[in-house]
Amino acid sequence: MNENGGSRSQKIDGQALAKALKNSRRSFFLLICLSAILNIFVLNGSIYMMLVYDKALPSQNIATLVGLFALSTFVYIVQGFFEVLRSDILADVASEFESSVAAKAISSAHNIALKSDPADRSNSPMRDLDQIRSFIAGPGPAALMDLPWIIFFLAILSLLHVWLGVAALGGAAVLVCLTVVSEKVNKASGSSIAEMSQRRNRLTERMRRSVETLQALGMKSRFSTIFLRMNFDLSANNRAVSSKLSMVSTASRTMRMFIQSALLTVGAWLVINGMVSGGIIFASSILAGRALAPIDQAIAQWRNFSLARASWARLNQTLAQHGEPAERTRLPKPTGQLELADVVVVPPGAELPTLQNVSFACEAGSVVGVIGPSGAGKSSLARALVGAWPLLGGTIRLDGATIDQWDSDCLGQHLGYLPQTVELLEGTVAQNISRFDPEASSDAVVAAAELAGVHRLTLNLPNGYETEVGEDGRNLSAGQRQRIGLARALYNNPSFVVLDEPNSNLDPSGDQALGFALINLRKSKVTAVIVTHRQPVLKYCTHLLYLADGKVRTFGPRDEVLMAIKNSSNVHQISEAS
Repeated sequence: MNENGGSRSQKIDGQALAKALKNSRRSFFLLICLSAILNIFVLNGSIYMMLVYDKALPSQNIATLVGLFALSTFVYIVQGFFEVLRSDILADVASEFESSVAAKAISSAHNIALKSDPADRSNSPMRDLDQIRSFIAGPGPAALMDLPWIIFFLAILSLLHVWLGVAALGGAAVLVCLTVVSEKVNKASGSSIAEMSQRRNRLTERMRRSVETLQALGMKSRFSTIFLRMNFDLSANNRAVSSKLSMVSTASRTMRMFIQSALLTVGAWLVINGMVSGGIIFASSILAGRALAPIDQAIAQWRNFSLARASWARLNQTLAQHGEPAERTRLPKPTGQLELADVVVVPPGAELPTLQNVSFACEAGSVVGVIGPSGAGKSSLARALVGAWPLLGGTIRLDGATIDQWDSDCLGQHLGYLPQTVELLEGTVAQNISRFDPEASSDAVVAAAELAGVHRLTLNLPNGYETEVGEDGRNLSAGQRQRIGLARALYNNPSFVVLDEPNSNLDPSGDQALGFALINLRKSKVTAVIVTHRQPVLKYCTHLLYLADGKVRTFGPRDEVLMAIKNSSNVHQISEAS
């Protein structure tokens, strides 16, 4: 964070991944050198074969044969060591690349989830990053680095005899054509299969989250039918693509074996006509196999390469659009003075606004109760106040600074938020209350729990503050989750607190604890905005805001608003909403 009053941009451009990969340029230089050495060492088998047939056998010299074998064995050992070394370097490059991009990718994933735009729902930066990392660490890059050496081996074959080079070149041309076919198959079907796979994954996640509803309402078999139909379509597409790719891969392997046999035939014809020695027959066959192997490997790895290439382009674009924001000047802790001017909010992915031209202001220490009928925009206001939903128009200012002038993590330290649906993270009660702050003190955790009136409740849990809440807090009841969520909102003495239906799952003791917390917030001069449908909590408010159809109908001191409500023609409607 820039402490000197300036702002330094961290905008990520469209070449973020290339820049991250440049950090490993020394490793890539070493990989290129290793590939050169390995491809030169591949000549070992061919040279050994030629010398055995042309030197050792005619001379019947055992010492020559043993010497050649020992030298060849040493080269094979070194070659194996360099192969392992190349694989290890690629794994290190993949790990370093992932480490340098992971923070930006998870930040982008967070921003995409916050945006919840349907167009971005299939976008998973972490999955794209994992695809790229897997490709870099796999055999794909080695196959691509070996491809240029085809020319080297074809040149060696041509030096042995021009017709051997011509025959191998013809085979290479056929294999290149098969590679092009493989690319077209992957390009035509890859995106549709990826989209279908993501839709199936989203459906599975939806089933996991709604399993109780599906069970209770007898919808399990119907949901399973929908899933099986989608899974069948995905499997059918995968089978069709796999079948085509299998045909291409089989054709490639068959062609490579055919070319080796053809070279044996050409070599034999040349020997019969006295143009070359007998050892060249076998040496040329080995050289041809090695010359064409990179193409065969490239075809086998082409699907992974296509997927990694698509992930690379998609992740680059994602980081440019949703990556880390510009670094901001650290602002002082706010006092809680709140001002909204002509705020317009449209839910992510929607077209119609749920809040229109909402304006009001309150001093630090105010407790604003937000009331109104269902669908009035109360929860939209709560989300906009904490920066969870972007504004289409207008401004929200905290101590005079708009929300977007704050770094979200810094602002979050001074905010408390209790959403309508409380979601706890897997961990202990203490960890959830402290927002997983690794430096949280026990005193701060207990203080927040006591302020929320949840300290005694926590002590009654099996392991007290060390009780595991489980995934999504499933080990706790809805009321317990809500009360612990309130303690989390009040942790570390925030200046501004937004509570969305904080008493929807509370029993009388929970309501009493909530009232106690609100009284203490007023004493501490903490500004609070409370969305509620339950009238008893209004007695703790200093101001009331009545929303209807996304617009402000009434705002002011509590007693004045209540009097206006009683005198209005909408008294019955407002009383129900309150």
